[in-house]
Amino acid sequence: MPTNPIKKKSGFVAGQRVTLKTVANHLGLTPGTVSAALNDSAAARSIPEHTKKRILQAAKDLNYRPNYFARSLRIQRTYTIGVIAEEIGDAYGSMVISGIEEYLRKHDFFFLTVIHRHDPKLLHTYAQMLVARGVEGFITTDTSITEKLELPTIAIAGHRHVEGVTNVVLDHKLAARLALTHLADLGHKDIAFLKGHPSSSDSAVRWAAVCETADELGLCVRPELTVQIESTVSTPQVGYPPAKELLARNQHFTALFAYNDISAIGAIWALNEAGLRVPEDVSVLGFDDVPAAAFNNPGLTTVRQPLERMGQIAAKTLLDLIEGKAEYVPEIAIEPEFVVRASTGRAPAQFARPAIAAAAVRSPTSHRF
Repeated sequence: MPTNPIKKKSGFVAGQRVTLKTVANHLGLTPGTVSAALNDSAAARSIPEHTKKRILQAAKDLNYRPNYFARSLRIQRTYTIGVIAEEIGDAYGSMVISGIEEYLRKHDFFFLTVIHRHDPKLLHTYAQMLVARGVEGFITTDTSITEKLELPTIAIAGHRHVEGVTNVVLDHKLAARLALTHLADLGHKDIAFLKGHPSSSDSAVRWAAVCETADELGLCVRPELTVQIESTVSTPQVGYPPAKELLARNQHFTALFAYNDISAIGAIWALNEAGLRVPEDVSVLGFDDVPAAAFNNPGLTTVRQPLERMGQIAAKTLLDLIEGKAEYVPEIAIEPEFVVRASTGRAPAQFARPAIAAAAVRSPTSHRF
């Protein structure tokens, strides 16, 4: 039976862990030389190119996997960051984290994720736990940071000015102008609104932008046409009860601007149950442009936040700070886009609302999403 040349030279036995020393012994080189080549460190410049290729090929043949724990102890780096999120199962959070993951993966960084669900105690505890596990910085999503954290921090949708924290924020004033100008151009004057849950980081800023822009455009934001979202669920159910409440008030409106796409989709269900057509009777406009928006029936007109790109920008900014490639900036502003689909149309000449009485008394949880 022929002898395995790799086993003969390196002493490697199948099933044993392949170490840096194993690769070095196989090649007849020092572990330092092998380490320099594999890590492409400054010392690797003195290693001949053909030797580097031999080292890389041997590492591949032996299925060598670096011991990152030992490497971290040696160089005092973990190449790990902490992602602090309100939730990851919702469309917003998953798209942001997808962008973070894509950038970190390309740059050989790892991340640990914790979910706080707007519990301030959990937020503080988890931040301390991540520090204890050696993360080199933080990215937060939909999280209200009130004090400086121990490490460089990027806050996606952060609006408080906190020392050492870079906020990645959407231009909500431009977003409100795009949305309300679109409705005004279609002849809508009586516009209803679903306000975001108070715990959402964007809620207060977005609402202030809507009110300011409406005033500039000569549109009236009427209290009787404004409903507060009370639920924190991440399904269309979040918009169903407030839309039912709006209908029960029996007030005239021809358009509905929802806090986000998920609440807009839930509101459309409530409108349909009341016998109203979208957009023939009521136009509906969302915010975010999550994947479900394009596949809703009708397709949802919405303000697009480039969520994945925001995640990528946050990850790049943090890594640049960690590695000393960039200076700290307090804020990075992102411009929104406006996507017109089939859920908005011209304001109807008359506003007919059949079956509202029946819809108003129906249980807000009667429809399953």
